[in-house]
Amino acid sequence: MTTPSLNRRGLIRRALALTGLGALAGLGGLAGLRAGLFGTPAAAANTTPSATEGPFYPTPSMRMADVDNDLVKVMGLVEEAGGEVITLKGRVLDADGAPREGLRVEIWQCDVNGKYMHPGDSRNVEYDTGFQGFGHDITGADGSYRFRTIKPTVYPGRTPHIHVKLFDGERELLTTQFYLADHPGNTRDRLFNRMSDTEKAKVSMVFSDSPEGPETTVDIVV
Repeated sequence: MTTPSLNRRGLIRRALALTGLGALAGLGGLAGLRAGLFGTPAAAANTTPSATEGPFYPTPSMRMADVDNDLVKVMGLVEEAGGEVITLKGRVLDADGAPREGLRVEIWQCDVNGKYMHPGDSRNVEYDTGFQGFGHDITGADGSYRFRTIKPTVYPGRTPHIHVKLFDGERELLTTQFYLADHPGNTRDRLFNRMSDTEKAKVSMVFSDSPEGPETTVDIVV
């Protein structure tokens, strides 16, 4: 007996039936399937834009022993970091707005003098040893993260920014950068200006007053 030939669409539907995803395809043809597997275009547009890691990501051997979420106070030292102390907080969410718990959020940035805690930054600038330079936090049940750090300062050739990485266990989910909203250096920064206005808004820090000083909220969507 001759087996009827199947076109590409039929082969996909047969495979879906075996994996339990046939109903998804049936709801809207292949468009429904793509939305179910990969998310809708609208959800994808919600995500935080990625950015280059840059040359000064501090590997574990470069970091201070203190790598908590308070970069302004280094354990065992009396003095605090120079610069304007801020609180950076937000939530990590999926594209549908659900919180992501237990993810590791890392930040790193240059000190008040524009110097990175990295041997590759060999400029003759003294590093502020009261500044941790790198820290991490773990998201809570509501996806929240929080850092105490300094308002980013100018590094030669760049507008002020904070580097951010997001991990699920050992798997890196995102590398991005946060910027000061409306800083005059933004208009001259090539990385900032690669983004659309919508993307820029998602990684721009707008500050308000709080009992602990200037505070900004930036949600991360992955």
